[in-house]
Amino acid sequence: MRIALIGADGQLGSDLVLELKAKKIEYVPLYYPQFDITQPKEAKRSLGEIKPSIVINTAAYHRVDECEEFPQKAFEVNALAVRELALICRELGATLVHFSTDYVFDGRQRKPYTEEDCPRPLSVYAASKLAGEYFVQALLEKYFLIRTCGLYGVAGCWGKGTNFVETMLKLAQQGRLIRVVNDQYVTPTSTSELAARILELLSTQAYGLYHLTNEGACTWFEFAAKIFELVGLQPQLMPVSSKEYGARAVRPLYSVLENKRAAEIGLTPFSSWEKALEDYLIRKGYLSTNKRS
Repeated sequence: MRIALIGADGQLGSDLVLELKAKKIEYVPLYYPQFDITQPKEAKRSLGEIKPSIVINTAAYHRVDECEEFPQKAFEVNALAVRELALICRELGATLVHFSTDYVFDGRQRKPYTEEDCPRPLSVYAASKLAGEYFVQALLEKYFLIRTCGLYGVAGCWGKGTNFVETMLKLAQQGRLIRVVNDQYVTPTSTSELAARILELLSTQAYGLYHLTNEGACTWFEFAAKIFELVGLQPQLMPVSSKEYGARAVRPLYSVLENKRAAEIGLTPFSSWEKALEDYLIRKGYLSTNKRS
């Protein structure tokens, strides 16, 4: 097994690197801008030299509100570049691992979405990610297409430099009023756990679409409240509606995913989102192991 890892210095990519090293799996890290998925000729040349059996693509344009302003860029990165990458993988005979989002759903269902549920994107970002899914499914037989939700990891999000947990803790330290949406239900997901499950999935030949998240559900406000509860902070935290918050892009009010296919093939279950959050806070030094609940 030889893996080309696109976005190896990103939030998910960094935890994938740790897993690959731990399992002594050969990999070649690829970084932006030296490797740019929107430059297919150069991407094809680089991957042709590497000759990977698996290509893992963590690259994406995921500034959800910015995508509303720059739809062309969103589709260039999240859809058209993914199409080219799929074509390259098909030519090389490589398996493609690609990531999508819970935002492909409209949130009207109000129960966890399975892989069989019909997507209905509400934003440019979501539509561009769904288009990328369709290209992968149309062009490849050997692929792992993974929808996930609310990612946070030690490395922080590439391009943003942080994640929700770190943003909340920073705002608390600044003593500012923190307004957090309380009507959007999600499942915060640890990139550390996700990376471990991805490597486990790669050891199978059960190709296809998967939902992979931690277990349980909460609103973003409830997630923030749990962060502060665990680290012992009591900032000014105010719940607001999506309308009051006023984000440019529409988000689904419920985008919890069910790991149905993962359970069917016997993948190791994820922990609860609360347990994963505790583990993250311990890894970052915000919480000691003897304070674990």
